[in-house]
Amino acid sequence: MTTYRSIFTRSTAAEREKNFRAYFEFSRRQSGELIEADKDLVTKRERLRAMQNVPIRSRRPLSDPDAFYRNYVSLRDPPDSLDRKTLLLTCIYKFARHEWVGIIGAWDATPSLADSKNLTDKISRYHLAEEFCHIRLFHEMFRTMQLDRVEWVPPGPVMQLVYRFFPDLPGFLLDAPAFVTELMGAVFYRHLDRALDDILADEPEARRRLRALLREIAIDEIAHVGQRRNFLGPVGVVYARLLVVPLFRVFFHDIPESRLLFDVDQMIRDGLDFDYGLFASDLVEQSWVPSYCCTGPFSGAAVSSLVR
Repeated sequence: MTTYRSIFTRSTAAEREKNFRAYFEFSRRQSGELIEADKDLVTKRERLRAMQNVPIRSRRPLSDPDAFYRNYVSLRDPPDSLDRKTLLLTCIYKFARHEWVGIIGAWDATPSLADSKNLTDKISRYHLAEEFCHIRLFHEMFRTMQLDRVEWVPPGPVMQLVYRFFPDLPGFLLDAPAFVTELMGAVFYRHLDRALDDILADEPEARRRLRALLREIAIDEIAHVGQRRNFLGPVGVVYARLLVVPLFRVFFHDIPESRLLFDVDQMIRDGLDFDYGLFASDLVEQSWVPSYCCTGPFSGAAVSSLVR
């Protein structure tokens, strides 16, 4: 049985170099060939199309679909006036939109795969393409819930500037917050998965489809946590841990629905105490874990080969 060390455990430069190579092998095997022009990946495209070819829709639309469309970009109505399904879906959109805005700027700031001069550039390109695939998966979630008019709305000019220049920061400023945002994503998806049973109890088919879509995202996100952790040396790890509380609080403060649906304090604790044992073993086995976070018979690079 594999057990796991904290994501904040120490690692050597040699271990991190070995893990970069292992992660890139995993990513190519998991996601398939990169399609630069479409910001897409062959295997992930095929998985999404397979689900779209067998469409599933909720049994009934939301009780007030207009309330979703009125609040999904920014919350306009009093939150206690919205039912929990609407709150859940507007929360998912706001979380995904942050991801979408960030990757648009980052894609333009990173070299193409053909122009990448080192392994970490190639990893970043694959990573961003996977994130674009996540947006397509999120979009399919809304279609599953009979919400066919969702648009991905750019932020205001100030936030666009922030997201544009963030990828250009030097590594010692960028790497720790980038790691914490991936950590936040993995923790959020775990709590989101648990909320589906309660909030979508009357939509079993739609719930199963949303969970399948979320699982595709979570497998990547679990791997992204380790990949971004791999950029951090000893000082970066300490800095990143100090950022968990303020970054989690600022981020979820910007999504008012999150405080009504989830225990944000528990999400922060999960971030601080993060190890891969938080997730179901079959989910982790399809993802990738840094060797220095593993103990037991599958320690080391062998964990990266546990892909179904």
